[in-house]
Amino acid sequence: MNTVQKKILSLTAIVLFIMVAIWFILTYYNQKMQDQYNDILQRYLQMNEVSASSQQLVTSLNNYIQTPSTSKLSNVEADRQRLLEAQRNIADLRNNSNQFTLTNYLNLIDSLVDSTNRSIRLLSEKNNEEALNDFTEVTRLSKYISEMTLTLLGTELQTYDQFYRGMIIQSVELKKLGVWMLALITFLLLLFTYWFSLSITRPIQRLTQAARELSRGRFDTHIEIYANDEISFLAKTFDRMRVNINNLISEMQYKAQLESELQKNKLLLQESQLRSLQSQINPHFLFNTLDTLSKKAYLEGSVETSDLLTSVARLLRYNLKRLDRPVTLYEEVRVLREYIFIQQTRFTDRLRFEEEVDEACLSIQIPGLTIQPIIENAVIHAIEPLEQGGTITFRIRDEGSNVMIEIEDEGSGISEEKISQIVEDRFNSQEGDGHSTGIGFGNVISRLRLFYGREDIMEIQSEVGKGTKVILKLPKVREAG
Repeated sequence: MNTVQKKILSLTAIVLFIMVAIWFILTYYNQKMQDQYNDILQRYLQMNEVSASSQQLVTSLNNYIQTPSTSKLSNVEADRQRLLEAQRNIADLRNNSNQFTLTNYLNLIDSLVDSTNRSIRLLSEKNNEEALNDFTEVTRLSKYISEMTLTLLGTELQTYDQFYRGMIIQSVELKKLGVWMLALITFLLLLFTYWFSLSITRPIQRLTQAARELSRGRFDTHIEIYANDEISFLAKTFDRMRVNINNLISEMQYKAQLESELQKNKLLLQESQLRSLQSQINPHFLFNTLDTLSKKAYLEGSVETSDLLTSVARLLRYNLKRLDRPVTLYEEVRVLREYIFIQQTRFTDRLRFEEEVDEACLSIQIPGLTIQPIIENAVIHAIEPLEQGGTITFRIRDEGSNVMIEIEDEGSGISEEKISQIVEDRFNSQEGDGHSTGIGFGNVISRLRLFYGREDIMEIQSEVGKGTKVILKLPKVREAG
């Protein structure tokens, strides 16, 4: 699969190749022209070297003739060798245009060398006059060589004049070619760069547009990008994400709809439960109480009877009006004391009630008729069956974020199975027939759980024959829900 990195590397390679190719072409033609210039210049320098060497040889020979010495003879020999070396280099410059002239030129050099050797030999033989004649010949030949050098240079200039003009024209054409090649290459590179950038930016623009549509909440727009690089993979992944989000939103909407319906059903259920609980007030307690009051009034007409009637009136009023709204724990404790007063009047010294109440905890809210049914259950099952009666202990204490309410009796206790049935709201009984409100454990637990939104509200600790302790763990702050 072609990747963006490969595309960039390909573009870079193409640009580098074109640049290197242009550099090689320009370098080649430049080097070719430079070599031609160097060749012509070298020809001129070699011819000039012959003329200069011949003149130097005449000067060295003159010095030797005037005052012969070994060192001056060495100088003559060195200049002669340099002249012969220049002669050999000149021989390589032969061409059709200078064939005849260059042959004469080389012969003049040979004559100059021979005259120089002869002059040195005659001088060594003490034939000074003949040596001077040869020196004169050497001088004349040196002048001929200089003149011949100028002639050869003129011939070379004529020969290479057309070449010079051709080189100038070629240089101008090469510059034009370079400009046209640069323009063409620049155009092709711009065209290729534009196409290359489109192959990258166009899919990105489509992907950006798709992301903009998603941000507007349009999750039904299909993302389709025709490419074979990482951007295509990114687009496919993005499209899968769009599909997943769309499915998730649909699922969330469906769940939200179900949750709304469930919440409505829950509210209706709570309302129906509260209404049902409110309608469960049992008038049987009223008859028992009235019977007790009549007997009490018959036996003694006292203020205590009046107090008892007042407590009954308060209790009935509380039972009839407070079940449909929450109350404070203070109100529950107050009505509980009214209930205990009534029951102590009924059972006299058989019912002993002890309370330990932290007054700072009485401001929390609680469902109405929560504590009295639990105390009443203890009275019915732990006090009433026993001839000697018993003690009910009521405690309220602060436990940090919770308020703990404990109700403990000395009755016959409850089995583990029955405790589980009560806590799990699986216990069905007819205990309501003996209650003042008709509300038992099941109703209390249900209302507490609905009110606080928690399951761990009540704990029952009991052993058969050892009494029962009911513990209510009430949060100071109700959970939202």
